Amino acid sequence: MELLNPLALLGNFLIIPGLTYGCQLALGALGVTLIYGILRFSNFAHGETMALGTMATLLVTLWLQSAGISLGPLPTALLALPVGIAICIFFTLATDRLVYRFYRRQKSTPVIFLIASLGVMFLYNGLIRFIVGPGDRIFTDGERFIFTAREFKEMTGLREGMAFKTTQGITIVVTIVIVALLFWFLTRTRTGKSMRAYSDNEDLALLSGISPDKVVMVAWILTAVLATIAGTLYGLDKSFKPFTYLQILLPIFAAAIVGGLGSPLGAIAGGFVIAFSEVALTFAYKRVLGYLLPEGQMPEGLVQLLSTDYKFAVSFAILVIVLLVRPTGIFRGQTI
Repeated sequence: MELLNPLALLGNFLIIPGLTYGCQLALGALGVTLIYGILRFSNFAHGETMALGTMATLLVTLWLQSAGISLGPLPTALLALPVGIAICIFFTLATDRLVYRFYRRQKSTPVIFLIASLGVMFLYNGLIRFIVGPGDRIFTDGERFIFTAREFKEMTGLREGMAFKTTQGITIVVTIVIVALLFWFLTRTRTGKSMRAYSDNEDLALLSGISPDKVVMVAWILTAVLATIAGTLYGLDKSFKPFTYLQILLPIFAAAIVGGLGSPLGAIAGGFVIAFSEVALTFAYKRVLGYLLPEGQMPEGLVQLLSTDYKFAVSFAILVIVLLVRPTGIFRGQTI
C-alpha cells in the first residue's frame, strides 16, 4: 500500500500532465507535418495559427457565456469551437491565396516559403494582440475536476492525492477521436489517398489527374482544424495568452522532427516523447524518493534535474540530438 503513494505522486504531477501536454503537442505537430508533407516547407506561422483559432473560439465563448448559454459541466468553448475552426479556415485559405500561392506559381525554394511564413507569423501575432491584448485570458467554465485530490484520497485511503481535471479528460478523448478521424481520412477516402499520392510523388500525382489546388486547399483546411483544436485544448488546460503559442512552436517543431517531419504517426510519437521528456526532467522527485528510500534518508534538495525555467531547453536539446544522430526522425518522415 505504501508503494502506491509515490505512484499517485507520479500520476498527479508527471503522467497525467505529460499525457495531456503530449496530446496537445501531437495535434500541433500534425498540422506542421501535413503542410511539410504537401508543400515541403516548415510553416513557422503554425503557432500563431493556433493562437488565431483559439482567439476566435475565446471570443465566441465569451459571447455565449454573456448570453447565458453553456454546456453545464463541460466548457462552453466546446460549443464555440466549430465557429473558431471556421474562422481559422477562412484566414488560412485567404493567406494561402494572397501569399503562398504566388510563391508556388513562381516555383520558389522552400526557404522562400519559410521566410514568407515568418512574415505571416508576425502579422497574425500583431492582429491577435490588437484584438484581445497581450494578457492572460481564462475562458474555461463548468466542472473543473472529474475527481479532486481529496476525493482520490478518500476513495483509496492513500496519503497522496491525484486530481484529474475535466479539461485533461477532454484533451485526451478529443485527441483520440481527431487522430482516428484523420487517419481514416488519409487512408480510406479518395481525397486522403490523393494527398498521400501527391506527397509521395508530385509529378506522378499530376499525371494521374490529381488536382494540386484541391490537395493544397484540403491540407490547409486540415491544418486549421488541427491548429484550432490543439490551441483551444491548450488554452482550456492552462490559459490563453498570444505569446504562449509563439513559445510552444519550438516543442511542436521538435515533436514533428523527432517523429519524422512529414509523418503523421511520427508527429504523434514525437509529441509524447517531447512532452514526457520536458515534464520528467523538470519534475522534483524529492517526495517520491521519500517513500522509496529508507527512513531518515530523505534528500535535502528537490532532486530536480532541471528547473522549470529550462523546460523549452529540453525540446531544443532533443531536437539537436535527433538532427545529429537521426535527421529523418523515428519514423523516417517526408511523406504523408
